[in-house]
Amino acid sequence: MTSSPFAIRNVRLFIAFRVFFNARFYYPVFTILFLDYGLTLDQFALLNAAWAASIVLLEVPSGALADAIGRRNLLVSAAGLMVAEMMLLSFAPRGHANALFIIFMVNRVLSGAAEAAASGADEALAYDALVREGNAGDWGRVLERQMIFRSAGAICAMTVGAAVYDPALMNRAAGWMGMDVSLTQDMTLRFPPLLTLLGSLAVLVTTLRMEEIPQASGDAGRESADGGSSILQAFRITLKAGGWILKTPMALVIILAGLMYDHVIRMLITLGSQYYRMIQLPEATFGLIGSGAAVMGLFIPRLARQMAENRSQLFNFNLLAGLTFLGLAGLTFFMPYYGLIPMLILFSVMLMADFFVSHYLNRITDSRQRATVLSFKGLSFNLAYGVIGILYSLLLHHLRSQPGVAADGATGENAIFVQSIAYFPWYFLLMLLVFYIFARWKIKFSDVSSDVSEDNRHL
Repeated sequence: MTSSPFAIRNVRLFIAFRVFFNARFYYPVFTILFLDYGLTLDQFALLNAAWAASIVLLEVPSGALADAIGRRNLLVSAAGLMVAEMMLLSFAPRGHANALFIIFMVNRVLSGAAEAAASGADEALAYDALVREGNAGDWGRVLERQMIFRSAGAICAMTVGAAVYDPALMNRAAGWMGMDVSLTQDMTLRFPPLLTLLGSLAVLVTTLRMEEIPQASGDAGRESADGGSSILQAFRITLKAGGWILKTPMALVIILAGLMYDHVIRMLITLGSQYYRMIQLPEATFGLIGSGAAVMGLFIPRLARQMAENRSQLFNFNLLAGLTFLGLAGLTFFMPYYGLIPMLILFSVMLMADFFVSHYLNRITDSRQRATVLSFKGLSFNLAYGVIGILYSLLLHHLRSQPGVAADGATGENAIFVQSIAYFPWYFLLMLLVFYIFARWKIKFSDVSSDVSEDNRHL
């Protein structure tokens, strides 16, 4: 048995994979990058819909294939897809509207496919290596370290990505270094994608160095020699894992609990830039806010691990519920400058919920179907995110159709936005009530201890 979980090769590579895969330098300028390439807002919305749809459609099949043909093979495929998507984004031609839209559509589908392929397989590969060579009880430490390093990578990517996108800043920096250059927006808009392309190559190298971990049933049981048999095996694993989730109350409740926090908070993070503008924050600070939120990932995981090890699941769930409602209610006041505080509360809940779901779900899931179960989790989260997006669009349409509402111009749109945010706390309370009723029906939270020595029979 290895004394430290970080002495295990797959564990170290898992952390590196998460850092490089999620360090997207174009994220702080995501929307304006697409628009500066020459796309319209309507096209941008369609591209995001295609991205979400590809993840939902491929999430579970990719996880099942990871269990059927090997987690490492699927992660290498995810890395290859990331390289391809970033090459398209980095070298896409400008000035050809129709061709540009098609190229970006392929980019978004490849990006969604890469996300789906990576989801679940990386955790499963690291966790199984930890079980084989170390102590499964160290998984909390691994998650904590992974989230800290991933947050550090996000801070770097968001800060650098926003900086290199600004031609004025880049020209000043070049002048300080004694370089006589004149960079334009046409040039600098490619810098964040190119930096991410370099990161994608690091992802590819990382996955190629990973080691496949034989499953308990033996690799001989895999029907990977024949492509058709692998797909058939994947569907069998999918159905089996789905049935296991439905028949295992704790697994189902854990996934639903995480889903409830994730889809609400993610929707508000998507709307973040408009909210920041409404609370009078300068647009130049938006990238810094993202970096500041990532800084929270340096210490929130440690707090979450201590809570998972020393507090009951019921206590942790109730705490997150209270913090979420507090954050949602705080947003509705649109307090100038201080309105950033409730958004930071929601960022904290997002980090803690992500830790808890992974910690509790991995503890009760069998190794042979772990990647598939984790992919089911990702599928449900993305599906819920898509649903709340549709509901929010319907809400905006309803608010605009109300008598006496002036929806024309920025003032009218801002007023509708303020009204729409007021619905989120009540929506969350409704979801919370439904969840409590369902969870009490399926299991008794009061019977669940946070003691990691608890056997699955007691869950």
